[in-house]
Amino acid sequence: MSFRTALSGINAATTDLSVTSNNIANVSTAGFKEGRAEFGDLYAASIFGTSRNTAGSGVRVTGITQQFTQGPIEFTNRNLDVAVSGGGFFTLNNNGATVYSRAGNFQVDRDGFVVNPTGARLQIFPPTDQTGNNFETGRLQDLQLTTTDSAPSASTEVVVGSNLPANGTVPAASPFDPNDTNTFNHSTSITLYDSLGVAHVQTLYYVKTANPNEWQLHNYIDGTAVGTAQTLQYDAQGALTTPATGFVTLPAYTPTTGAAAINLTLDLRSSTQYGERFAINDLRQDGYTTGRLIGIEFSQEGVVFARYTNGVAAPLGQVALTTFPNQQGLQNLGDNLWSETFDSGGPRRGAAGTSDFGLVTSGALEGSNVELTEQLVNMIVAQRNFQANAQMIQTTDQIQQTIINLR
Repeated sequence: MSFRTALSGINAATTDLSVTSNNIANVSTAGFKEGRAEFGDLYAASIFGTSRNTAGSGVRVTGITQQFTQGPIEFTNRNLDVAVSGGGFFTLNNNGATVYSRAGNFQVDRDGFVVNPTGARLQIFPPTDQTGNNFETGRLQDLQLTTTDSAPSASTEVVVGSNLPANGTVPAASPFDPNDTNTFNHSTSITLYDSLGVAHVQTLYYVKTANPNEWQLHNYIDGTAVGTAQTLQYDAQGALTTPATGFVTLPAYTPTTGAAAINLTLDLRSSTQYGERFAINDLRQDGYTTGRLIGIEFSQEGVVFARYTNGVAAPLGQVALTTFPNQQGLQNLGDNLWSETFDSGGPRRGAAGTSDFGLVTSGALEGSNVELTEQLVNMIVAQRNFQANAQMIQTTDQIQQTIINLR
C-alpha cells in the first residue's frame, strides 16, 4: 500500500512540474494565463464510511486551473496590436466556431479581414451610422478593412475669420477687377471640393467703400464671379453688423467637371474691423476629396476607425468583448484560444468600458501573467516533493526486504 501511496505522490509531483514547466515556457506568450495544479487526498471508503484509523491512500490531481488575472500591458506602437485592460475576451470566428482570446496580436489577411495568427477573425458590432457612437450590439460581424477609396464630400460652408483694417482707404482704381490689384484692398483664397472630389479655388476680394466702416466682398470660384458683391458693415467697436446673422448664402455654382452644383454659405460671424492690418484668423471649409486607407486605430471603447488620406475617420465597428459566469470552466484550445463549455456558463457580450468589461488599449499587447520567480520556487517545491516520494518508495522497499530476510 505504501508503494502505491508514494507512487501517487510521484505522479502528482510530476504533474505539478509539467504545469510549472508549461508556465515557464509561456512566460513571453501574449495573453497567456498561468496554470495551477490542484490536488486532493485519497481515502479508501467502505459502505460504513471512512474509518478514523485508516491511513490515506495518497493524492490525486483534482484539476489544472488557469488564473485569469490581468497580465502586464506592453506597448508595441503597432496599430493592430490591441490589449484589454480589465475583464472580457476578444470574440473570434474560427471557421464558423466562436472562440475567445486575450491575445490581441492581430494582422490583416489577403481578403482584408483582421485575424489572429491562426486565422480566426476578430468580431465586431457593426455600426448603424457614421457618427462612431451607435452600434448594433445584438449582431456580430467579421472586421474587414475596405480597400475602396473614401467617398468625397462637397463643400457646403466656408468659415472666414478675417480682420479688416479700420484705416482702410478706397482703392485707387475702379470698377472692381479681380485681375487688377489697384481695384481691391485685400484677397484670400481657399480650396473647395465638388461632389466628385475635384478641387476648386475660391477667392474672396475685399474692397473698401467711401462709406465709413463699410466694405464690399466679392466671391469668385475658379475665376468666375458667384453672385454679386456682398456689403459688410461694422459698428464703431469693429463688430460686424451687416449681414445681421453673420451668414451669406451664395448662388449655386455649377462646375465644369460634371459634378453637382456647389451651394456655399459663408460664415462671417468672427469677422472684425480692428487696427491697421489685414489678417485671416480662421479660414476653413467642410468638404474633402477622395481618400486612400492609411491605417486603422482603436479607441478605448473599442471603436475601430479607418483613417484615410483625406483626414476622414470612418467607424468600421466596435470590438465585441465576451465574459462568462465561470471563466475557470472554459476549455483551453491552445494557440491562446478558449471555447465555451457547459461549466463556463453562457457568454455575455458587451462593449469596452461598459458594465464589468475593461478598456481597449491600441498599440499594446497584454503579456503573460506568469511571474517567473514564483514559478522557479514552485519548481523547487515540486522537485522536493518528487524526491521525498521517491525516498518513501526506497524506504518501503528496505522495510519489506528486512521482513523477507527474517528467519
